[in-house]
Amino acid sequence: MIKKLQHTNLEIAREMRTVFQVSYAVEAQLLNAVNFPPLQRPLKNYVESNTTFFGYYKNQELAGVVEISHQKTATHINSLVVAPKFFRQGVAKQLMEFVITNFDSEVFTVETGLQNKPASKLYQKFNFKEVRQWDTDHGVRKIRFKLSR
Repeated sequence: MIKKLQHTNLEIAREMRTVFQVSYAVEAQLLNAVNFPPLQRPLKNYVESNTTFFGYYKNQELAGVVEISHQKTATHINSLVVAPKFFRQGVAKQLMEFVITNFDSEVFTVETGLQNKPASKLYQKFNFKEVRQWDTDHGVRKIRFKLSR
C-alpha cells in the first residue's frame, strides 16, 4: 500500500530517515563514495522539507519512500529509496508507477549516481531518457533522466 507520509510528524520522519539511511548506505557502496551527502541529511531536514513524501508499506512496515517536488507542469523525483530487505520485490517499480500515474505532469526528472545501475535500469524501463551527466564536488558522477509526455 502506498500512502502520503506526514513528514512533519517526528515519529514518521524518523521512520523515513531510517529507510533513507540504509538504502543510501548501499548506494554509497555501489558508487564507491566515501563522502556521500545523502547519508549526512539530518532528521530536521525531513521534518522541515517542502517536498512531498509517499511511502510503500509491506506488512505494515515502511519498505520504500519516494520524495517529489511537483509543480504544475513538471515533477522532479528528489529521492527514491527502498530498504535493502525489500530489494528485488517491486517496491521501487510500484512507487515509480504511482508517481507517473498520479501526477499529471508534462515532464518528470530524476537523478542518480552513474554507477547505480539498478536505479538507471528502473528509470529506463519507464522510458526516461538520459539528458545529462556531470561530476559532483564529492567525487560522484551523476546522471539525469527525463520523461516527457
